[in-house]
Amino acid sequence: MSRPSRLALILAFAAMYLIWGSTYLAIGFGVAAIPPFLLAGIRFLVGGLMFFAWGWFTQASRPTVRHWVTTACIGTLMAAGGTGLVTWALQTVQSGLGALLVSVVPLWVVLIDWVKPSGRRPTGRVLLGLALGFGGVALLIRPPGAGLGQIDPVGAGTIFVAGLLWASGSVYSRHAPQPASQAQSSGMQMLGGGAVLLGFAALTGEFRHVDWASVPTRAWAAWAYTAVFGSIAYGCYLWLLKASTPAKATTYAYVNPVIALLLGYLVGNEVLTLWTMGCSTIVVMSVLLVVSR
Repeated sequence: MSRPSRLALILAFAAMYLIWGSTYLAIGFGVAAIPPFLLAGIRFLVGGLMFFAWGWFTQASRPTVRHWVTTACIGTLMAAGGTGLVTWALQTVQSGLGALLVSVVPLWVVLIDWVKPSGRRPTGRVLLGLALGFGGVALLIRPPGAGLGQIDPVGAGTIFVAGLLWASGSVYSRHAPQPASQAQSSGMQMLGGGAVLLGFAALTGEFRHVDWASVPTRAWAAWAYTAVFGSIAYGCYLWLLKASTPAKATTYAYVNPVIALLLGYLVGNEVLTLWTMGCSTIVVMSVLLVVSR
């Protein structure tokens, strides 16, 4: 892989930070009118077709059956298990808090790297970051005392599991055989994840319960934004995992929550308390400790 230009890296990081941070609010607007698995499934199918077509017309090589299998596995873990479950949970969890819970993905990555065969034991600094991060999340979900408010435990737990699935897919994608074209690989992952999500939508009856005629313009706009720009940010993240380093690529984890919390407060009329801000600071600092290693 040739060395990427400085401009390409800057644009990719900017897309990952700004676009990805804003998609949480867009998803919140979307699931207010469109069922979550259907919303996420169509989003990834559209994004996957765009990326796959781009890779198909710009690369001579064609993906093998093995490539389809591995990218489908990655897409199932990351697109369906990660983003799909987060989309479902944002029906009951504020978008900014959802982004904050997702930000512990690097902590999951460290744990996966530790427990896998021939894994590496974290340093004391990283262990401190793990303790602070998961402790901050626990305080955010179940604050002590009355009057501080609580996050929906089912929604929060779902996002926690989604983060684990996303981290598993990220670790697997580092070494899994994939097409040489990053665009083609990203598209195949999105197509696989989108197909799984539409399967979930069918099993849960979302196709029968949605009234397309009554979907407001804001929900359509939110869906279009996540389908186009969210897919671009997803592709940038996958590209940065290889063009940069995993440590640098996962810096989105302590930038996106800040953007999502501010947008949720300023645009989405979401509640932002001092307790939330304090727990957010603990979680973001813990991720910084882990990633900066």
